[in-house]
Amino acid sequence: MRSLVLVVPGRLDTRTGGYGYDRRLIAGLADLGWHVSVRELDDSFPRPTARALDEAARVLADIPADTTVVVDGLALGGMPSEVERENARLRVVALVHHPLAAETGIDPVTAAEMASAERRALAASRLVIVTSGATARALADYDVPVHRVVVVPPGTDQAPLARGSGGSQLQLLVVAALIPRKGFDVLWRALEPLAELDWTLTVVGSLDRDAATVARAREVLRDGGLEGRVLLVGEASEVAVAVYYDRADVFVLPTFYEGYGMAVAEALARGLPVISTPTGGIAELLSDGAGLLVPPGDVEALTEALAQVIRDEEIRSSLGAGARRVRDRLPGWDHTATLAAEALARV
Repeated sequence: MRSLVLVVPGRLDTRTGGYGYDRRLIAGLADLGWHVSVRELDDSFPRPTARALDEAARVLADIPADTTVVVDGLALGGMPSEVERENARLRVVALVHHPLAAETGIDPVTAAEMASAERRALAASRLVIVTSGATARALADYDVPVHRVVVVPPGTDQAPLARGSGGSQLQLLVVAALIPRKGFDVLWRALEPLAELDWTLTVVGSLDRDAATVARAREVLRDGGLEGRVLLVGEASEVAVAVYYDRADVFVLPTFYEGYGMAVAEALARGLPVISTPTGGIAELLSDGAGLLVPPGDVEALTEALAQVIRDEEIRSSLGAGARRVRDRLPGWDHTATLAAEALARV
């Protein structure tokens, strides 16, 4: 039986796309006969405390020699010295959802420091698994040889077509944590000119990861007269999220940057029209007329796209038809596991 150790920062059951990918990868590899054990590090990564780094060093040192060790990128980029120390003894594989320095809201000095640290950690890795071609291309700036990069995109579960709101009031949906990278400030400003139209927006995602973003959202929604039109429901179970998707008419994600865009794929699996940005794998996902793409941060373009789908049922119908075409082509998680297993076997 092939085996490996997966190292993640914080708890594996954290509700984000990246951790969801990790969990499904573990399950898929297990189905293929692999044994995967997990080591959870301190949740201060990717900016670890000194104590967290000491713990991470002990975790790596305790892993038997010649073991394949897959390190989630949120941890890997925060501990280059520890990875360099062990790379001759362990078969270190990086799992990069997106470069750490690409996170929105990081000051230039910190971003440069994070990029330097991640470059060192990637150089000490035997293989780099990324979740999209866009991320693979981004790693060219990190001096990672092309032959050491393997694209293993997320899978998407099959899902029933969304039934929609069934009423005159259009239901918009966002599934994303309230953090700067997801573009919520842009969304609030884009919605303000559309207050006279008949819509509501539900936001499903953590309200605990960035207190400043949440406080800003509540202030802007209150001052802009949108407080009663936008519902911030917080984190939800998989069953509850599925209900929100089912009741939605249009999915929106004005993100500044994505490694792939798993929530967009999940919306397409339900045949929902999408408004998003051409980052990560999103442009490719929406290539068959499944949605409208706007430049990241462009408030006017987002307002125009939202106005189109809210006002024009024919546009929504056309985009929905495109979403259903894409839906039939979305790969499953078994495909993800197969690609990962083939790459890891070569290590």
